[in-house]
Amino acid sequence: MNPTLHETTIAATALKLLLFPAYKSTDFEVHRNWLAITYSQPVRRWYYETTSPWTLDYPPFFAVFEWLLSLLAQFFDSDMLIVNNLGYSSNSTVFFQRLSVIFTELIFVYALYKLVGCVSDTSKQSAHAIALSLLLSPGLLIIDHIHFQYNGFMNGLLLLSILLARLPTTFLSSAMLFAAVLCLKHIYLYLAPAYFVYLLRNYCLGPNINLRYMFFHIRSRNCILLGATIIGIFGASFGPFVYWGQLPHLAARLFPFSRGLCHVYWAPNVWALYSFVDRALVYFAPQLGLHVQTAAIKNITRGIIGGTAFAVLPEITPRLTFLLTVIFQILPLMKLFMQPTFDNFIGTVTLCAFASFLFGWHVHEKAILLVMVPFSLLALKDNRYFTTFRSLAVAGHFSLFPLLFTAPELPIKFVYTVTWLLIFLHAFEKLAMASPIGSDCVFDRLTTLFILFTIPVAIYTSLVHGLLFGDKYEFLPLVVTSCYSAVGIMVSWIGLLRLYFA
Repeated sequence: MNPTLHETTIAATALKLLLFPAYKSTDFEVHRNWLAITYSQPVRRWYYETTSPWTLDYPPFFAVFEWLLSLLAQFFDSDMLIVNNLGYSSNSTVFFQRLSVIFTELIFVYALYKLVGCVSDTSKQSAHAIALSLLLSPGLLIIDHIHFQYNGFMNGLLLLSILLARLPTTFLSSAMLFAAVLCLKHIYLYLAPAYFVYLLRNYCLGPNINLRYMFFHIRSRNCILLGATIIGIFGASFGPFVYWGQLPHLAARLFPFSRGLCHVYWAPNVWALYSFVDRALVYFAPQLGLHVQTAAIKNITRGIIGGTAFAVLPEITPRLTFLLTVIFQILPLMKLFMQPTFDNFIGTVTLCAFASFLFGWHVHEKAILLVMVPFSLLALKDNRYFTTFRSLAVAGHFSLFPLLFTAPELPIKFVYTVTWLLIFLHAFEKLAMASPIGSDCVFDRLTTLFILFTIPVAIYTSLVHGLLFGDKYEFLPLVVTSCYSAVGIMVSWIGLLRLYFA
């Protein structure tokens, strides 16, 4: 059985329609409020409206996107567009907002068609498998169609931008589309260094020049076109707010460093492990002669947003997280500058996403999609890449489980995710070509052990903990999920670094 993208899209849409009554997070109210703000307020008031705590904190193009949706929303239930209707969720409102996610995700479907269409006949089967895996991704199902966001729409634009970077004739279109994506959601800044280096070498300098004399090979026309295109897009997005003198206020909305290092659900990264070690050291501090900041204990056990404090270990500053992110991004960027191939571009995009996710400030667990989408394009390059990818696929999806904590969604996230993993990891293993230098047995066994241990860990955090402790130690399953997933994601990151520089 080999379903087409068309057939799979219809089946996936039917499933998503059935999920309309499912649990929805506060993000549902966030986006309803943004619909109301953009519909009822003048543009210059969009980033100053504070009736709801869920203020507008996405870039202007996304605000315009919400405004366009609001023009349709008024025909479903105009009451959802009243700013003071906090928490409003009539059946018509739910229907419209859920439906808007499905329709805007068609951009993602279109990008998947382009993915399959742009490869050679010998790679069609692998590209088709990758496209189906992305279309049916448990991550997108959990985050967009239950929890509620618009990641499918934006990742569709990102994927199109990546695919346009394959050919010199579409380099400028790739840059234009990526600039638009940045103006939709600033989290994509994580990937901007890879685009900058790749386009600098291929579009502004040329891929085959002698680097010792690169300043004599600058393509002035291309530099002007690229610069004018990006400035034009950012000008269209941010220009009005610059004119109104609102840029500092807008920047504070987009980059709220006051929120603290860790999100309320610890993203599975280095800082989750750091926070866990700090918490563990509290119990051993007297024996080790370590000083404990007692005021920080309540903060680190609950993972509250804002002012993350550590009881034993040194505090982490935004500057340090930025420095670590830059260091681990520079390594692949240097290779991309020297060897600006399309495969190296995808590898660098993925590694830049990894570095930002693992070392960034106030990272959300949902940002793992930013790693998984580009890595999927490399997963079938050979069996070594597949082995590295599978630990990310398991850890990344498992890390999203805490987003769905209500009983009706428990079987959905388990059954759907496990089914997806069994089907696609099995298919990928068959399709992945044998590496010319053989596989790494030690790394293979390490990832296999991680995957096997994920099963009892998932059962404990989602079911057993509640049966044993009820409402007690409510943060423990989140700690276990985040820290265990962080190990798997770091293993995948290290594995990809090894392959990239091999």
